[in-house]
Amino acid sequence: MTTLLHLSDTHFGTERADVMEALVRFTHEQRPNVVVLSGDITQRARRAQFAAARHFLDRLAAPATLVIPGNHDIPLFNLPARLLRPYGNYQRAFGTELEPSHETHDLLVICVNTTRARRHKDGELSEQQVARVAQRLRAARSEQLRVVVTHQPVHVTRLEDEENLLHGHREAVLAWAEAGADLMLGGHIHLPYVRPLADSVAGLARPLWCLQAGTAVSHRVRGGIPNSVNLVRYAPTVRSGACIVERWDHAASTRRFERESRLEIPLSRGDTPAGRP
Repeated sequence: MTTLLHLSDTHFGTERADVMEALVRFTHEQRPNVVVLSGDITQRARRAQFAAARHFLDRLAAPATLVIPGNHDIPLFNLPARLLRPYGNYQRAFGTELEPSHETHDLLVICVNTTRARRHKDGELSEQQVARVAQRLRAARSEQLRVVVTHQPVHVTRLEDEENLLHGHREAVLAWAEAGADLMLGGHIHLPYVRPLADSVAGLARPLWCLQAGTAVSHRVRGGIPNSVNLVRYAPTVRSGACIVERWDHAASTRRFERESRLEIPLSRGDTPAGRP
């Protein structure tokens, strides 16, 4: 069994100490194989905030950790840094790679940097990024769970969030579904949900699911939803038929993360029509 812990929008500089400690305990109990943090690591892209985030992720002690920048991880008020070294503080803490990946016998995770220094909060994808990810997906083994990670969402559930959709998401979703992606992980809007992308993008070659994470450890929660993280569990079989997605919310009364929902997602390996199972 492979377990992936999906965090997003930690916004260090606005973190809650009690939630952080609960998440450390939770991670040590669940022992995920990989932790993915899908952007907005910090509140204002300051060096101390990145250092605090790095220290926190090190405490989780996962065998593998993948991190991508969000729009908050590029300086907002320091214009020279934003223009000349937008990822300077990020790279001091997490290294020069902005699009890390992770591959094992039964898992492939591909991270895509959707931030742009010229944009305030919007994200976008280039044709080159779409093609590169599709090529990597086509080379995946049949038993691998294939996951693509962006910061901004490729699907939203509320009209007021449409302005937050990733620019170029439709072309990317079509290409990556055809190439074999199973899940797309994201954050940015601080709302957790799981949806089939066939609900919003017509013409998918195969099923592809959107998995959004809520607010991990920041007080910047939204929609009345507490701090929240996702677990993805996957055990490859002969047909690699399904993965399990669980949402875990922080409960103030117990100071623990408790399971809020569990969903089994059927996976397609070329013999299932695209759309809702």
